[in-house]
Amino acid sequence: MNSREIQRIELVEYETRRFLESEISEELGMKIWQNYGNHISIDEPSFKNGNQWSLTANGWAGHIPLTPEFQIALLPKVEIRNLFGMLEYAYRLESLKFPEGLTDCDSLEEFYETLARLFALRVLDRGRKGFFRSYQPRKDRIPYVRGRFDVRKSCQKPWMVKPECCYEEHTSDVEDNQILAWTLRRILQSGVCTERSLPQVRRAYQSLRGLTTPIPCDPQDCAGRLYSRLNEDYQPMHALCRFFLEQSGPSHRIGGRTMIPFLVDMARLYELFVAEWLKAKMPPDFVVRPHEEVVIGRGGRVRFDIDLVVYDRDSQKALFVLDTKYKAPDHPGNDDISQVVTYAAAKDCDEAVLIYPKPLDLDVTIGKIRVRSLGFSLDGDLEEAGQRFLQDLLSGGDR
Repeated sequence: MNSREIQRIELVEYETRRFLESEISEELGMKIWQNYGNHISIDEPSFKNGNQWSLTANGWAGHIPLTPEFQIALLPKVEIRNLFGMLEYAYRLESLKFPEGLTDCDSLEEFYETLARLFALRVLDRGRKGFFRSYQPRKDRIPYVRGRFDVRKSCQKPWMVKPECCYEEHTSDVEDNQILAWTLRRILQSGVCTERSLPQVRRAYQSLRGLTTPIPCDPQDCAGRLYSRLNEDYQPMHALCRFFLEQSGPSHRIGGRTMIPFLVDMARLYELFVAEWLKAKMPPDFVVRPHEEVVIGRGGRVRFDIDLVVYDRDSQKALFVLDTKYKAPDHPGNDDISQVVTYAAAKDCDEAVLIYPKPLDLDVTIGKIRVRSLGFSLDGDLEEAGQRFLQDLLSGGDR
């Protein structure tokens, strides 16, 4: 194979594809299994599969640069246009002014690259205005007295000529900027961006390198932050940072480079999307609370993490317990039903609802708990699908 030729295979989520034994070497198969066994199910050639490689994407979408010559594209069943709509709600990106044509991208990689370029341009724009600075406490030995002179420490070591001082420094090396720098670095390592966006991403990263430190951070560091009029424009940038960091898969070395795949957990995205859509669209008489933890028994040994609970705003009574399931089977499984009934019982709630991307036939009563299945479709118009789901939810439940 010519070193410049890139072999690219495409896998649609939850669909199995087979490849000739000659198409994937044993070394590549081992790398897929070792690094991405949770994302892709892989069976080596044997008499069971006609001596072919068998690969199945396990509910992930994105791009894996396995080697410089071999890449794997994980394709979502959801249209790119609707994937964008899900991301917009899930990561609260509505405040961003997206360029026209963003939802017309032909692939997930192109979509990622377009968002990366938009993010880089935002960073560059802020750089032209001046990156956010704040006073940070410092304690150091310096050639002159600054701030508060620590007499006790200096007396303990009189041979040290430089005085130890406690002072505040006005600096741009703050967490707000560190998050931007770390995210840009991860984007550059993804291998997804091409010359359409790389110049802007590199310039944005270079504009921050001399001012702040790209300290590793988690997606959670991008959420729940406090802003003022001096840094309020950082909020949408941090929302994009959270998106990029959450979709960064496990890194691996390719030659002398560290490569980071772009991977979207579709089940997690569906859960976030449904939660944020309901919070935005639920009538004012209701309160939606995602990820409620319920602790049962002494010592808190039994804990439940409930996807969504809908409360009556006035009485604070739990009206609906909701559990989202991205992979829709032909009919709800017993495990799913048992789980949501347990959640409802723990919240003393009479309504338990399983949410799938397509409607399934389920409306039964177990004890005093009514268990239903409702569909929040990802086909067609998301807003219309959401309104149908909300109407079915509220009209079928007793307040």
